[in-house]
Amino acid sequence: MNLGLDIGRQFVKAVLLEKNRGGTKIINTGIRLVPDQNKTYDPESITKPMWVMAIRELMREMNINPKRVKSLVSSLNGTNVSVKQITTMDMPEDELFSSMTFEARKHIPMDGSDAVIDFQVFGPNPKEVDKIDIGLVACTKKVSNAHLELLKEIGFSPGIIDADPIALSNAFANLSEFPEEGAVVLLDIGSVSSSLVVWGRKDQFFTRDIPIGGYHFVSSLSEKMDMDYVSAEDKMMKDGINSFQNKLDSDLDDISVAEKNVFDNLIEDVRRSLRYYAKTTNQSFFTKIMISGGGASTQGLKEMIEQKLSLNTELFNPFQSLAGFENIDIPNPEQYAISTGLAVRGLLDE
Repeated sequence: MNLGLDIGRQFVKAVLLEKNRGGTKIINTGIRLVPDQNKTYDPESITKPMWVMAIRELMREMNINPKRVKSLVSSLNGTNVSVKQITTMDMPEDELFSSMTFEARKHIPMDGSDAVIDFQVFGPNPKEVDKIDIGLVACTKKVSNAHLELLKEIGFSPGIIDADPIALSNAFANLSEFPEEGAVVLLDIGSVSSSLVVWGRKDQFFTRDIPIGGYHFVSSLSEKMDMDYVSAEDKMMKDGINSFQNKLDSDLDDISVAEKNVFDNLIEDVRRSLRYYAKTTNQSFFTKIMISGGGASTQGLKEMIEQKLSLNTELFNPFQSLAGFENIDIPNPEQYAISTGLAVRGLLDE
């Protein structure tokens, strides 16, 4: 069995999977709030002891002993990690490692410690002779060590450490094949940031961290409506994007014209990213947008994204292809996209 553990800034989520003759079976899932409930949420106030307590409680609820977990996959996210597709000269592996270490320093905020990298050669670049495409993942040793120490304090034996964009891609690939033509857009809306992935069977892998998430939805509403954070959170859960409207009969057109709000900012960031992708890759055919994460279920957001970007937009349910899903009651399966992708990553090594 493989445990995928998504350690977020507001929630920790876990998915337990196993392989059987029929494919992949879901054994258990769980989610736990990290900060105190019914209090104003401040992402900067989350501390290591809070994560430790939340994960221990989650494991207890799922009846999992961390010391007995043999296959754990966790991830790093946000600005702590960089995921890039790099095109470089074909060279021996030792020279490639040195080159990628130098390349990594261009993309991650250095904190005084060395870069930690991993990479995979995708194959020859289809457009340039004697060049290869490489998937590069990098963080700093300080960030990596802090993550390992957190897992060890809980009682885990650290296993594979992945990155959120790769986990998101694995979750989608496990559910559905990438189309023969065009690229799929994956958007995981987390608490304080969102992971955007663009990838196609014949197209370049691209990812970007967008610094907008569910926390910004609520804090923006709290400021606009002059209400406390908890009340704004309750209103957001009830009314979704219509929370910003004073008129009860507002429609989507009214929202987009009357209020350039945090949702517009998120969508505009996605639009800019897709334009950049199209400009740099000459690929502008995007088949659909799959949205996931805790913020994806915000009422009206899916429809707003579809309308503003003129792209088919769907909620991403990572459990649809897993055996045993029908036996688990999960109201918002899209929030488990990252943790499912992590658990799937562990199965790939079996």
